[in-house]
Amino acid sequence: MTDPRPYVLILYYSRHGATAKMAQYMARGVEEAGIEARLRTVPAVSPDTEASLDSIPAEGALYCSDSDLRHCAGLLLGSPTRFGNMAAPLKYFIDGTSGLWTNGALINKPAGVFSSSASMHGGQETTLLSMMLPLMHHGMLICGLPYSEPGLNQTDGGGTPYGATHVAGEDGNRELSEIELQLCRAQGKRLARLALTLAANSDGKTV
Repeated sequence: MTDPRPYVLILYYSRHGATAKMAQYMARGVEEAGIEARLRTVPAVSPDTEASLDSIPAEGALYCSDSDLRHCAGLLLGSPTRFGNMAAPLKYFIDGTSGLWTNGALINKPAGVFSSSASMHGGQETTLLSMMLPLMHHGMLICGLPYSEPGLNQTDGGGTPYGATHVAGEDGNRELSEIELQLCRAQGKRLARLALTLAANSDGKTV
């Protein structure tokens, strides 16, 4: 049975915790806009296949289900940078969503992307663009960050018009700056407001 309450799905993969923290601040922005934020992650790709891993992770967000994605009012997708592309676990999950594509389940739903990298020019923007491609194949509406957000002009770390980013440092332990956190919240809020607007104007139906 479909949950009648609209929610924004914040789906991410995080190896060292930076992307997970970004997701948490995205969730704050989403909930400030008056809609539920649902945090979900994906299993790591390793010699332990998904069939042999526990269905519930030991800590952190739950693993994303087909239903979580199918029934969301909007999607925020986050991944660390891997050679200018999204991480393999997230790509593996997305590659398994062909059933949703066949049914058009995500058409006209808003989506945004976010990422982190070790270095300033570590492929953040190409990673964000790579994450947009399958979402466009699903017919989703891509939502970025406008330059009305002051942080985009003030940042000396992460932050792009394609989506929020974070420069995590070589050891991955650099804390998110105040501007990076602000941009995460702003992106969450903007996506959530768009999701609510689209839901309210979808042929008189609610999500």
